[in-house]
Amino acid sequence: MSKGLAIIMFSGEAEKFIPLAALTQTAANLGVPVKIFVSGYATLYFTKNKPEPKFTKEFEEYAPKLLEGMQKLNMPSWYDILKEAKETGEVKIYVCSLTAQAMGLKKEDLDPIVDDMVGATFFMMETDGYQVIFI
Repeated sequence: MSKGLAIIMFSGEAEKFIPLAALTQTAANLGVPVKIFVSGYATLYFTKNKPEPKFTKEFEEYAPKLLEGMQKLNMPSWYDILKEAKETGEVKIYVCSLTAQAMGLKKEDLDPIVDDMVGATFFMMETDGYQVIFI
């Protein structure tokens, strides 16, 4: 097994936040370290003034059924699942410093769930030997 799980979160699409949360929580429950690198248009969803993620057109037919099922199961939001995963295991969330800089964001603009703003080199060195998933 790898040394941990590295997730590169690039998408800002609502349907992509569900597997981000599920994979992170599962790994944390199994004692597998997780490091998430938030970049691209996912960055906005890790700020203090984050918008609500929207489902893509391809997913909009399925979305109401999924949301209804999640509500019946009393499933927490993707954000609450990530918070719980951080409390459960070794989970770090990093925002790409280059993307943040390009968007005019400073560290104080980021949501408290974010551990730090780092560059790609730092993230790659931190996750050497990890299994990598790109979302």
